[in-house]
Amino acid sequence: MSTNRRDFLRNSTFAALGLSLPFAGKSSLLNGLAPYKKLSSFGIQLWTVKEDMGANAKETLKKISSYGYTMIESFEGQKGIFWGMKNTEFKKYMDDLNLNIVSAHCNNTVDFERKAAEAAAIGMKYLICPYKGPQKSIDDYKKFADEFNKSGEICRKNGIRFAYHNHDYSFKPVNGEVPQEVMMNLTDKNLVDFEMDIYWVVAAGEDPKAWFSKHPGRFRLCHVKDLAKTNGREGHESVQIGKGTIDFASILKVGESKGLKYHIVEQEAFTGSNPLASAEADAKYMKGFSY
Repeated sequence: MSTNRRDFLRNSTFAALGLSLPFAGKSSLLNGLAPYKKLSSFGIQLWTVKEDMGANAKETLKKISSYGYTMIESFEGQKGIFWGMKNTEFKKYMDDLNLNIVSAHCNNTVDFERKAAEAAAIGMKYLICPYKGPQKSIDDYKKFADEFNKSGEICRKNGIRFAYHNHDYSFKPVNGEVPQEVMMNLTDKNLVDFEMDIYWVVAAGEDPKAWFSKHPGRFRLCHVKDLAKTNGREGHESVQIGKGTIDFASILKVGESKGLKYHIVEQEAFTGSNPLASAEADAKYMKGFSY
């Protein structure tokens, strides 16, 4: 009997034995044949709970920590990236809650040198441009690529990274070209990364796995946000993770194989939603998630 034949029969026997066992999640025997992976850490974009943050930032962050999040991604609002606190004060409060501020969405065209220096001083990894909006000409997106390269250089001088976060508009052709492709091709990979909002890629009718595969090493962060099974406002609605249509297991598996590192939960408000309750439910899903 050949070695290949023996291996085949042995594996077939183990597989049959595993299938005969009472099913409770993934049996340890089956794990040996088909390994699966749990997320070691995950964060939340604070836009998910923006009203609560505006009312009482410290109390909201305390609740976020209690749900099991280990990272946060902030955004620049009226009180700034650090919610009215100095960067070092905010970092101290994060440490007390066992949270790590990894990144922040901000305006990269105003006082960006200061923002990059403050972010670097407390160990943040990324500053991210969250939105540019639909443009009439592809040349506008080419100008954004130049802008992002300059922002990336500022970040590099401070020891951090710059990234751009997509919406659906960047996947819709303009003048015969796809803006997302243009921006990715015209930005220096040594200066600019991308944060894939998986929800918006799917909403645009695109395949996240294809984009991860086409641009390996460029999407370092992602937003884990689910798309409703039925049309909501403007044809799209964000729901609690696991209650929508997106196959995160296959998408994140491909993403990690292509350089994805940070998994950030985000949920938009929808009719009748409770942001903090949704943040808690999303954390529960992420803690049990495997692929």
